[in-house]
Amino acid sequence: MALDKPYEDVPGTTIFDSDQARKGYHLNQFCMSLMKAENREKFKADERAYLDEWPMTEEQKQAVLDRDYNRALALGGNIYFLAKIFSTDGLSFQYAAATMTGMTQEEYAEMMLHGGRSPEGNRYKEEKK
Repeated sequence: MALDKPYEDVPGTTIFDSDQARKGYHLNQFCMSLMKAENREKFKADERAYLDEWPMTEEQKQAVLDRDYNRALALGGNIYFLAKIFSTDGLSFQYAAATMTGMTQEEYAEMMLHGGRSPEGNRYKEEKK
């Protein structure tokens, strides 16, 4: 029997649960490999070749190549593991989070300094009815 997941009804929210963990296992293992300098160098030298060493789906590999972090999350990525990719690229967590929201880094920082995203439009879809 499937578990009840009421959080699936929150727009724009991906919860890293056990199903996501299973789906993204190899993607997240790849990300963790970037903790070692030699792996970061190998990845930067030929991203596609390094990704092909991992049994990820083609869609997961393409999300990494495109630096589409929202897609990677949907495909089982964990944001704390994905941070290894943007860290390898020399980017801050704040910068990456901004790109994931469609904002500039400055806009994102300002929003966060003022309490974060408004809950309006980010509640359960059922509450909108």
